[in-house]
Amino acid sequence: MAFFDFEGYKVYYEVHGDHGEPLLVLNGIMMSTNSWKPMLKNLSKNNVAIFVDFLDQGQSSRMTESYTHAIQVRLLDALLDILPYEKVSIMGISYGGEVAIQYAVEHPERVRRLVLANTCGRTSDWLRKIGDGWNAVARTGDGLAYYLTTIPVIYSTQFYERQAEWMERREGTLIPYFSNPAVLEALIRLTDSSRDYNYMDRLCEINCPTLIISSSEDGLVPPSEQILLHERIKGSNYVTINGSGHASMYEDVNSFLSLTLGFVNLDDEPVQI
Repeated sequence: MAFFDFEGYKVYYEVHGDHGEPLLVLNGIMMSTNSWKPMLKNLSKNNVAIFVDFLDQGQSSRMTESYTHAIQVRLLDALLDILPYEKVSIMGISYGGEVAIQYAVEHPERVRRLVLANTCGRTSDWLRKIGDGWNAVARTGDGLAYYLTTIPVIYSTQFYERQAEWMERREGTLIPYFSNPAVLEALIRLTDSSRDYNYMDRLCEINCPTLIISSSEDGLVPPSEQILLHERIKGSNYVTINGSGHASMYEDVNSFLSLTLGFVNLDDEPVQI
């Protein structure tokens, strides 16, 4: 658990585990390093698991001006500069997957393997309107309204029914969190940082082994977006987690971890059949 200085800001990160392939874990837009605590034991048992809060997330500095993903890409490069690894594998979910794509394109020499979960190569007009809706509600300052606008679409209806008590606990935690004006301002900036994101024409530049994970019930970034990634990233692998919504790391944690860790820990020498 530590901070490092980056372009005048403080960035929070954690490193867990002392052996195995290094795995950099990148958060979704409303997540933080704390979001991965239930999975920490598995992620760090046979790997060095690296977690980081993007700017405007968790314990990292809050911004005051708008920005694009480019600053988060520079943040990752600065983080890897202070870590003792020539290459890392990267797993990014949703927003984290978008940043992972940009990083893999711009710094291919530092990426060993790439796992892209519930993410996309562009912000479609449809997804941009969803983000505009989130931000319109955020500007009202109403934490309950923001929760009701953003959280239900992240999960599948089946998960809501199966995990009603868990969702109730999440509601009790997130509504007060979303009621903090500083948090809502940060979420507005994070959402806007994806507004003009489009790396579709550069996906062909990704040359590391890549696994793309879809969820059949993802109502936010649907499987059609991951299929586009699969079609454009040469030699990529594509898997669907059936019955899961956008938050696949919670809805089907066993499948999510099995896919991520299994892929990251494959030997780079191709298997000969």
